[in-house]
Amino acid sequence: MTTNNRKIRKQRASRTHGWGPIGQHRAAGRRGGKGNVGLMKHKWSWTIKYAPDYFKKIGFTPPGSKQLKDYWINVGQLDTLASKQNQKGNTVTLNLQDMGYTKLLGSGELKGKFTVIVNSLSKLAKKKIELNGGKIQSSV
Repeated sequence: MTTNNRKIRKQRASRTHGWGPIGQHRAAGRRGGKGNVGLMKHKWSWTIKYAPDYFKKIGFTPPGSKQLKDYWINVGQLDTLASKQNQKGNTVTLNLQDMGYTKLLGSGELKGKFTVIVNSLSKLAKKKIELNGGKIQSSV
């Protein structure tokens, strides 16, 4: 085959190379790229209409925040909790597990007798409650 008889030689300076005025042989040109190519460039109007949250930032959760949190309370705060509870006799029973607390710490002063139900507690908290005539029920 001679060079000047080839189809590509005959189609020189022809915009469509025989594939018509609209489609241009393949749809890749009309599509503007494969997949999500061009969403921030020439397909931005499609993004606004059909995927408005595509570039939205959702947020960041640091790895440390996924750890289990300890909710603690001090011995000195037990009196304010007891005033909200129903009192039976001299001893007030406080179930700190049901209230959402996981640990009892020893800061503060006690005024009444308490029976405390808690997961864990410090040595000072245990000492203060027992010196005041109270009892502790814990899983530790």
